[in-house]
Amino acid sequence: MHTKQRDGAFRLPDLETLPPDGGAEFNRLVFTSSPYLLQHARNPVDWHPWGEEAFAKARAEDKPVFLSIGYSTCHWCHVMEHESFENEDVAAFLNEHYVSIKVDREERPDVDHIYMTVCQAMTGSGGWPLSVFLTPEKKPFFAGMYFPPDDRFGRPGFIRVLQALHNAWTGDRQKVLGIGEELQEKLAESMQSRPGELPDDLLAQAVKSFKSNYDEVFGGFGSAPKFPMGHTLSFLLRRATAEGDAELLRMVEHTLMRMYRGGMWDHLGGGFCRYSVDRKWLVPHFEKMLYDNALLLMAYTDAFQTTGTEAYRRIAMEIVDYIRRDMTDATGLFFSAENADSEGVEGKFYVFTRKEFADIVGEHADMLAEYFGVEEAGNFEHGQNILHIAVDPQEWAQRQGLDLTDALERVADAKQKLFAARAQRIHPSLDDKSLASWNGLMIAALARAGSAFGDESVTRMAQRAADAILERMLTKDGTLLHRIRGGDAGIPGFLEDYAFLTWGLIDLYQATFDVRYLTHAVSLTEEMLSRFSAQDHGALFFTADDAEELIVRTVESHDGALPSGNSAAAYNLVRLARMTGRSEWEERAQDIMRAFAAQLERYAAGSTVMLTALDFAKEDGQEIVLAGRDTAAVSSLAAEVRRRWLPRSVLLFHPDGDAEEIRRLVPFIEHNAAVDGKPAAWVCRNFACEMPVHGAEELGARLSEI
Repeated sequence: MHTKQRDGAFRLPDLETLPPDGGAEFNRLVFTSSPYLLQHARNPVDWHPWGEEAFAKARAEDKPVFLSIGYSTCHWCHVMEHESFENEDVAAFLNEHYVSIKVDREERPDVDHIYMTVCQAMTGSGGWPLSVFLTPEKKPFFAGMYFPPDDRFGRPGFIRVLQALHNAWTGDRQKVLGIGEELQEKLAESMQSRPGELPDDLLAQAVKSFKSNYDEVFGGFGSAPKFPMGHTLSFLLRRATAEGDAELLRMVEHTLMRMYRGGMWDHLGGGFCRYSVDRKWLVPHFEKMLYDNALLLMAYTDAFQTTGTEAYRRIAMEIVDYIRRDMTDATGLFFSAENADSEGVEGKFYVFTRKEFADIVGEHADMLAEYFGVEEAGNFEHGQNILHIAVDPQEWAQRQGLDLTDALERVADAKQKLFAARAQRIHPSLDDKSLASWNGLMIAALARAGSAFGDESVTRMAQRAADAILERMLTKDGTLLHRIRGGDAGIPGFLEDYAFLTWGLIDLYQATFDVRYLTHAVSLTEEMLSRFSAQDHGALFFTADDAEELIVRTVESHDGALPSGNSAAAYNLVRLARMTGRSEWEERAQDIMRAFAAQLERYAAGSTVMLTALDFAKEDGQEIVLAGRDTAAVSSLAAEVRRRWLPRSVLLFHPDGDAEEIRRLVPFIEHNAAVDGKPAAWVCRNFACEMPVHGAEELGARLSEI
């Protein structure tokens, strides 16, 4: 078997032989666990990780702080590293006049969130690498993103920026400090939520906004760049089915298939890239993120359950296969990302020249090149081609004089050959840390896919990851840790860690009926509400009460590439309220949503997971309770429920015999038991249940009435 050769693999030296500053060859980042920070461990810049040591040094030496934030699969982060941070002259200036701190935004999303908000306020835009200049008290006074080494692209050169800010620090200190004070005040003000009542037509407003922004030709919303936003598509599927909106369903289906046909989908290895730089979904930013693939796995699973279209199940399973093959460690946890670059070139691993393509596929190269859109001049940079489905398969097969099945067999054979050839290349680097938050989303996606497709192997992937987190990342006092890498677990969890993992555990309980997962979902929610709640409004803070004190304690409701912690928390609370009968948790979810009423009314489409929570709360839902001797006894009943699209239902199991834990968690379930020893199913609304049924066919008929 071919062993992957990864680009940029970093071999740690014997750390015990190094001085505290890393010595002549390394800087202090060599002692960190982050793959991103380790990428910079050989820079001549005297980097520090985020921490009190760096700020104490800045105070002692009366220097400003240069804060650089990025992540391991960020293309322009690598460019700025090569151009500036590997440059001896730049490093010398930084080392003399600044204290330099490097932060992995994925390890410290709290730090990133604060200073990205500053950058957006100062410049009108944001992105990575994020470059922020701070006082030793962590107050920002200048921010930007990528700076070239010299003036170009209409951007000031990095050296010129460093010199100008050094001059301001030494020559006009009061102005610099004043800027920092003013920015901190504005930042604190911007983080205040303004509670209010939610408009009755909020869900309709969001749908209207998406319809007005829809791309009828290529699917998706807006123009370039286009992001997949799986959680948005899942929300729109909910509204399409709730309203019987055929137009909305068509929009979602068109988008799902255009994304799959484009170059953002890896047609050889499965999985989606981060986003498309063009309107057509052809040219991706080639990095692959765990969270994107989790959210898209949910969306394609939802589409399969909504429509029964087999293509969605197949695409979903190809995402699963990719995660299993390339993104899972020996313990079952999921890695964070694969890089866009290999050997210093973005996309090099994925693309082919026309000649390479023909040499690999051999016979039928011309017809296959037409299918995959492979051109002599290339459809990408430097004569390279991004594989995509460039034709209508049925019309293409007819032009070849072939039955569609025979034609697609040739495509499948070509894919195998191309995949095998590509496997011999240098693979993009892997960010091999595991985050509780992102793993939680993938656990949810796999649990739902395993249930929907009746595939226990997929469900077991979710179980292995959940068990690994609960064993290795949850402390005895109930603190969830954010990151683990190579056995090193650390960084107290953020709101998104608690919320996303709980999301996964709720879905995993419903996929397995293992009460441990529901128990942990409830206890994590209790911890979350205890540690993250604001006293004066219903929102939840980004960081816990006992977290490191930063210049402001932030709240977030926007569902961007990742859902916000508040949105996921609201969604979990509504579902757990229905599962456990704890009505106060549904009220708590309403408090969270009301805390962001102004933002939701202004831009409802920006918080689709929070709207999913609202959809769950407003529309009629069901509690479906199965009872029997054991899970095997109710397996046919469970399969009947799980295969259906029931987005506002919760599923519970009451076993005969030892059921103390589930009765403690779900007191009302005591009244739902097997009848005369026969498995039974109750369909309940607001905890009032109809008469039980005993067979899958009967249950199916009852569910069809919903």
